[in-house]
Amino acid sequence: MTDPVRAVVLSGTGGVWRVRTDAGETREVSMRGRLKKEGAVKLAVGDEVMLETEERGDQWAIGEILPRRSRLARRAPSGAYGERIVAANIDQVVAVFAAAEPEPHERMLDRFLVIAAANDIGARIVINKVELADNVEERFAVYERAGYPVHYTSVKLGNGLAELHDVLAGRVSALSGPSGVGKSSLLNAMYHGLNLRVGEISRSVNKGRHTTVGAELHPLPDGGYVVDTPGLREVGVWGVEPDELDHCFLEFRPLLGTCRFGDCTHATEPGCAIRAAVKTGSISAARHDSFLKLRTEIEEGAPAW
Repeated sequence: MTDPVRAVVLSGTGGVWRVRTDAGETREVSMRGRLKKEGAVKLAVGDEVMLETEERGDQWAIGEILPRRSRLARRAPSGAYGERIVAANIDQVVAVFAAAEPEPHERMLDRFLVIAAANDIGARIVINKVELADNVEERFAVYERAGYPVHYTSVKLGNGLAELHDVLAGRVSALSGPSGVGKSSLLNAMYHGLNLRVGEISRSVNKGRHTTVGAELHPLPDGGYVVDTPGLREVGVWGVEPDELDHCFLEFRPLLGTCRFGDCTHATEPGCAIRAAVKTGSISAARHDSFLKLRTEIEEGAPAW
């Protein structure tokens, strides 16, 4: 038996897993039986694994799943309790929206940012197609003030591509956002030779929805990976308690613990530091409204938008 080889899981279906080794080789492998036992860690896209050769020495198999540093999880299908890992070992969530065509939906963006925070993953925002709208930076300045990195990009003009390229390099990034915002076009413009067809990464996820793994990790030519997560709307929030939600809004954090009541919901209570900050304009009223709607969703178990 040869020495174990370290690899990352790119995709999987029907018990066959496509992995990429540290040396850059792509292989299709199975998983050792002992890892399939009930209660064992379920393999996911982004998992780092150790490959071993079978006894005959001509077939490779996954012999070990290495500890995860992060995960994005969603409720298991059918509404039952439990979770399904969408992707593991994500370094950052990159929420991509367009300045126009389609019109950006700030509450959906707020939801994606909360999901990243709820999963203890850093988030950054990309506003693409900036050539299609005026005053784009003014519109999204509230997110910069809240503490999120915001990138303003245009494939047509070349704006912001170098900076975005640099923050993706060497990292595992979960890209999410509405269809038509230009995720594939952005990647193709930054990585010549990647040649993703427009919409391809979303289609690869849709194709895998009913398999063990519903996402695909794409290696970037000069280091790092991206995984498209169009279903991020379904991820993460269901595991957040209502009284934990305020911590998922970055601009709320400095004021937490300073309200008059320790169990303040930041809705109607007197002496609420968050509501006071909304009145002075240091916290956006729209962001506070998103917080209240999302808290209602969590409490009632139904989407608020």
